[in-house]
Amino acid sequence: MRENLSEPPGFKGKQYHISCVKGDLSPYVLLPGDPDRVLKIAEIWDDYAEISYHREYRSVRGIYKKTDISCVSTGIGSPSAGIAVEELARIGCHTLIRVGSTGVIQDIPCGDLVINTGSIRFEGTSKEYICTEYPAVANYEVVLSLIEACEILGYPYHLGIGASTDSFYLGQARPGFNNYFQSKYERFIEDLRAASVLNFEMEASCILTVSSLYGLRAGTVCAVFANRVTGEFHVLGEERAGRAASEAVKILHEWDETKKKKGKKWFHPSLLK
Repeated sequence: MRENLSEPPGFKGKQYHISCVKGDLSPYVLLPGDPDRVLKIAEIWDDYAEISYHREYRSVRGIYKKTDISCVSTGIGSPSAGIAVEELARIGCHTLIRVGSTGVIQDIPCGDLVINTGSIRFEGTSKEYICTEYPAVANYEVVLSLIEACEILGYPYHLGIGASTDSFYLGQARPGFNNYFQSKYERFIEDLRAASVLNFEMEASCILTVSSLYGLRAGTVCAVFANRVTGEFHVLGEERAGRAASEAVKILHEWDETKKKKGKKWFHPSLLK
């Protein structure tokens, strides 16, 4: 029989890592990695207040165009992102959008946005939850809302499969310290390019996999900071990604209200007629 350790003794509903309880956050949550990016995103909103800041998990809640919205940083990598998804699920959050930066391996310029429809699970955290054959797939409503947001805002975006790794260096075919390298990575990027994989980042596949297992909606939008093929690197598009994700939450909330009124479980375009 499994021991129930979902709530550590003495915490009375406050989650151990994110330090939030039910009611602290909106059901719609943006998930950047960097705690500093949380405030950059919140500055886009009409109003916000910081809820907690514990370890790498900085949480705020606010209003964007009359829509209740929250943002929680996850830190770098899938282990800490997986913890965030676990604890957000336990306090009633149902829609999660990763907002990050990424390096592309296709013909995509810096500053554009990448919306991943799914991700290759090169990271190890999601493998603790389910077999490797289980796909890391973005929720179709979240993907569609991000597309709609980019169209409304006039942002250039690209749609497709990404790859999530546990290593910024070797795992993304960069040499390590003292030029340390492994031969298996010599054609790594070339092979992924041939498979039409768009980009590298470090959290999406875990967020998508765990969210699917728990019946949550999740998706991801990342600003392109680097092109690994051309060697281009510019810190561009960060505000675009935050604004697109915020606009997507507004859109999702409107669609959710429409579904309720019309008694439908799933969104489809004819509901808007």
